[in-house]
Order: sequence, then structure tokens, then C-alpha cells
Amino acid sequence: MQVATGASMLNFGYWDGDANNPVDAQINLCTLVGKLADLGSSKILIDVGSGYGAPALQWSDEYKLGNILCVNINSQQLVNGFKIASGKIENARVSDARCLRTHITCINSSSLCLPFASGTVDRIIALESAQHFKPFDMFIAESYRILQPKGLLVIAMPVTVSLDNVLKKIFNLGILNLTWSSEHYGFEYVKSIVRRYGFEIMDVTMIGTQVFEPLGLYYTQNRKELRQKIMAHYPSYIEKILWKSMVKMVTVSKKGLIEYIVLKAQKL
Repeated sequence: MQVATGASMLNFGYWDGDANNPVDAQINLCTLVGKLADLGSSKILIDVGSGYGAPALQWSDEYKLGNILCVNINSQQLVNGFKIASGKIENARVSDARCLRTHITCINSSSLCLPFASGTVDRIIALESAQHFKPFDMFIAESYRILQPKGLLVIAMPVTVSLDNVLKKIFNLGILNLTWSSEHYGFEYVKSIVRRYGFEIMDVTMIGTQVFEPLGLYYTQNRKELRQKIMAHYPSYIEKILWKSMVKMVTVSKKGLIEYIVLKAQKL
């Protein structure tokens, strides 16, 4: 995704409204998640699996947040994200630069052992990262531990639907079994784990038809240009595999076998 767009976002994007390219769609998804997390009233936000920190920069700008902690097990992404942020700071007003330097902190840590005291934060966001957390329930348990009472957890992630055994997944997902480079958590499983650890699910927004299908359509319509960008970094067979995966992603989305959820839960 990053090679194709040249941007620092790593999510599939939310192709709603006027979004007609991946970057605008990715910004849309960050906006949707920020609204659902009610970031306007947040004091301490933990962005778990923060990638290059682009969502945190967007939320910092939109909500003027006092304290954002970007947690990522990938130290190189944190380093590169700092460089990206520094580049943005150079082109910003002095007041904006001071805000970014003061209010965003990068922490190299696992999602399964969050380095924060119990009951100390009021927002946790995992934007298209929780599908990589294994075991998933350890992340949910840690989130519950560090959140204050009535604190919010917001998760945006792809899930499977009605593929409750390995054979069903292999048969229905096809090439995505290999190229979907994360765990394939089921929708019902995710909800059950969130509830098991003491959260109340306040909202689940299902946006799969505005994620998978328009992304696949965009790739197909712009394949010639995107193929050249990808082949500048990878062999041609990688692009062919990616294209076939896009086609399969659209197919299984239309069949209702995969979904993209944005889940909001509150600590009881």
C-alpha cells in the first residue's frame, strides 16, 4: 500500500463521500475512528500498532490532543515515522511544531504487554493493527487493565464471517489464505473476547462494502500505473499475486465472507 500511494498511511481506507484515491480514503478512515473514539474529550490516547504515526499526526492536528502515545513493536517504523513527522514539522508553523514535539511520544513495545500503569489512560485505538495481535485476548486484557473506568477502546480491523473452521477458510479465501498477512479472526470471536474481558460493546460499524470493493476497483482501474510503481521495488510476479489477491478480496467481500469493522467498547 505504501509503495503504491507514496504516503505514510498503512490502512485500506474508508471510501466514503468524495474519496476517490487511497490517500483520501485512508484519511477518511482515521476521521471515522477519531469521531467514534470521541477524541475531542480525550486526555491520554494510546495508539497501539501505530505504524509510521500518520494517524496520530492527523488526530493531533484535528483534536489538539494533549498526550498521544504511539506504541509499535516495529522499531524501524517508529524511527521512520519520526523522520516523517520531522519533515511535516519543518513545513509547519512554529506553534504546530511545538505541539507535535511535545504531545506525541513513540514507545517500542508489544501490544500484549503495554508498559503503562493500571487505570491510567482514557482512550485506546488499534487502527487496522489488532488483526496482527496474537493472542488477541491478551491485547484485550491489557487494554482493560490500563484503561480508566468508562475508558474507550476502538478497534478497526478486517474480520472473517461464518468461516468457523480451517477447511472453510482454505476453501473460501483461496489465495488470501497466503497473502492476507495477519490472523484471520472471526467477527463473532472478536466480539466474544471483548465482552469476556469486561467491556461493553457500544457500537459496531460495518464498512466492508466501502473498504474492500472500492479498493479493489481502484487497483483494477489504475493497475498499469500502480504496477510500474510496485515493480520499481519488487519482481513482476509480486504484482501479479497482489492483483489476484485484490480480485479475490472483492469476490469474498461481495459474498459476505469478510467484513471490516470499527468497534467501540467501554470499560465497565
